[in-house]
Amino acid sequence: MSGLTISNVSMRFDLPNGSSVQALKDVSLDLKAGELMSVLGPSGCGKTTLLNIVAGFLAPTEGKIELNGHQVLGPDAERGMVFQQGALFEWMSVRDNVSFGPRMKGQKANKYAYEVDHLLDIVGLRDFKEKAVYELSGGMQQRVALARCLANDPDVILMDEPLGALDALTREKMQGLVLKLWKETGKTIILITHSVEEALLLGERLIVMAPRPGRIRQEYNLPFADMGVGQDLREVKKDPSFSVIREEILGMIWDMEEEIMGREET
Repeated sequence: MSGLTISNVSMRFDLPNGSSVQALKDVSLDLKAGELMSVLGPSGCGKTTLLNIVAGFLAPTEGKIELNGHQVLGPDAERGMVFQQGALFEWMSVRDNVSFGPRMKGQKANKYAYEVDHLLDIVGLRDFKEKAVYELSGGMQQRVALARCLANDPDVILMDEPLGALDALTREKMQGLVLKLWKETGKTIILITHSVEEALLLGERLIVMAPRPGRIRQEYNLPFADMGVGQDLREVKKDPSFSVIREEILGMIWDMEEEIMGREET
């Protein structure tokens, strides 16, 4: 069976003082191979916790994750992670960062060299492959992180606020690159973001999560990711339905934030 299945996943964190925090409660969804899903929600709704469970970094208190018919029990190269900060080896060259995974698998240079150069072409870094990572801008470092993830050929790419630290113009360019990579590679992608516009642009499916405990509040199937492939994303934002859905989701999240503030005050 191809795809990712999240079945009744709950996560409780037990605290030293004997209390506990229910981060997630009965989260279930199916993601087909090749789908691009964005996840939104107010702070504390368990977005990153869910991503870490899918990555295998955390074991859920209840429920299970299955990928292509087998249960996820820990980290594995079939699931690649791209963090908000690239988590790169700054002293290494761009090429050495991207080839790190294949080299750790024991692959010979003549096997992975072409693929690494091809990936650097795709992300627009061929002319920078001998540069050390610390010499690159933030946007270029995130391009390296994407290429390094793809070099391991994962079935699923997990992105935790990967564009959050970038300036507006660089972020828009990177959003276009994510859509390009999605279409060209056919990878399944789950992207966590706090930006409603980014979630709309990059989510073929969009999940809005509610907090305390984290759970799925609303799901949308959207046309904007397909519309944005190879196009100016600013034109996509002009679609009348884009504004309507954006305002609906903003209102939903605002109401949840107000509810959280009310709880904290009482």
